[in-house]
Amino acid sequence: MALSSFDIDAPRWDQSTFMGRLKHFFNITDWRTALLPDSRLDEAKALVESCRAGSIPPGTTEEQLHYAKKLYDSAFHPDTGDRMNLIGRMSFQVPGGMAITGCMLQFYRTVPAVVFWQWVNQSFNALVNYTNRNAASPITPKQIGVAYVTATSTALATAVGLNLYTKKAPPLVARWVPFAAVAAANCVNIPMMRQQEILNGIAVTDENGNKLGHSKKAAVKGIIQVVISRITMAAPGMIILPIIMQRMEKYKFMQRITYLHGPIQVMMVGVFLVFMVPAACSLFPQRCSMAVSKLEPELRDVIVSQYGDAVQRVYFNKGL
Repeated sequence: MALSSFDIDAPRWDQSTFMGRLKHFFNITDWRTALLPDSRLDEAKALVESCRAGSIPPGTTEEQLHYAKKLYDSAFHPDTGDRMNLIGRMSFQVPGGMAITGCMLQFYRTVPAVVFWQWVNQSFNALVNYTNRNAASPITPKQIGVAYVTATSTALATAVGLNLYTKKAPPLVARWVPFAAVAAANCVNIPMMRQQEILNGIAVTDENGNKLGHSKKAAVKGIIQVVISRITMAAPGMIILPIIMQRMEKYKFMQRITYLHGPIQVMMVGVFLVFMVPAACSLFPQRCSMAVSKLEPELRDVIVSQYGDAVQRVYFNKGL
C-alpha cells in the first residue's frame, strides 16, 4: 500500500466486534505510553496531522505511522485534539489504579483509613471522568465541584456505613466493602461529571460524521455504558483478590511478612488491571450508535423531515 494514500484514522481492527475493540484498547491503554515525555507525544501528533493532510515525511514507514497513532490516541482527546493530563489518561489506569486500589483493599479495617483512601480514589476518578468526558458538552467549574463532592460523599457514606455494618460479618465480607463503595460512587460520579450531556444532550451525527443535532437519550445511553465499563474494570481485582489474600494469609510465611501485604496487593491489582482496563473499555463501541426511532420525538422528526429513511441510526462518542 502506498503511504501517500494511508488513512491513519481507519481502525486497525474491526470496532464492531469485541475482539477488535480489545486489540485496539490493549494498544492505546498500554501503560508504557504514560512514561513518555510530552515532546515525544507532540511529535506523534505532528506526524498524525501531517498524514491527515496528505504530506507524510519521506522515509516514514507504515509501522511508524501506526505507533504515532497509538501515542496520539492514548494521550490526546478524540473530540478536541488537546493533550490530556497524565493522570486522567486511560494509559495511566494501570499504575494509578493499582496503587490506589491496592491500598483500599489493604487498609479497610479502620474508619480513618477507609475515609482517606476512598477520598483519594474519588479524586482520581473525578479527574479521569473529566478528562474522558465528551468534550463537545462543556462543564462549568461549579458543576465539576458539585460532582466531585457528591461522588466523594456517596463513596464515603457507603464505605463507612458498610464498614460499621459488617463489624460482626465474616472477614471476607468486610474486604468487599471497598468494591461496594467504588461501584456506588461510579453510579454517581460519572453522571454528575457529565451532567451537561444529560441536561442539554450529546452531539449526534450520521454515519459520515454530519451533525444532526443533540440528544439527551443518546447521552444517557453512553453514560450508562461507561458506568458499566468502569465497574467491570474494578470488579475482578476487588472481588477475587480479597478471596486470594484471605486464603494466603493463613499460611505461616504470609504471617511473617505482614509488612509486604500492601505491596503484594498493589502488584496483584496491577496484574488484573493490565487485562481489565482494555477489556472493560471494549465492552461497548467507542463510537456508540442509536436507532433514530429511539430518539426524542423532536429530534427524530427533524431528522426524518430532512433525510427521510436515509438515516436509520445516529452516532456519537460515548466517552470512556
